[in-house]
Amino acid sequence: MIEAGAPAPDFSLLDQDGQSVSLSDFRGRRVLLVFYPADFSPVCTDQLSVYQADLPELEDRGVQVLGISVDSAFCHRAFGEHLGVTMRLLADFHPKGEVARAYGLWSDKYGQAGRALVLVDSEGTVSWAYKSPALEYPATELIFENL
Repeated sequence: MIEAGAPAPDFSLLDQDGQSVSLSDFRGRRVLLVFYPADFSPVCTDQLSVYQADLPELEDRGVQVLGISVDSAFCHRAFGEHLGVTMRLLADFHPKGEVARAYGLWSDKYGQAGRALVLVDSEGTVSWAYKSPALEYPATELIFENL
């Protein structure tokens, strides 16, 4: 997994609205990359619902939150609408898992990214990274402690 102090690999992915989003679009702001395995899975559903509840406070602290999984933009749209999620959900769909691989989070065994958080500072450097144990997601308190 990528470590604090490393340059964050840039990427361009489609969001749930089919718009291209690049990490470099947010230069000058902190970005929290929320890697999660799959839309509509029980743990991921709970995780993004909790993060959505705290999204206003994260944004007030100057953090842009981007969800990333290997699902398609169309699946992200349905998932986001189902949950009422307003954060951008990015499709690491084709080539499948390319961004997850760049961040050291790809699992060949499961064909998806591991659940992880990567905080990128305003200059594009990883300032904090955390990989969750299986079937657990990091509480927002952990995020706030590491801002």
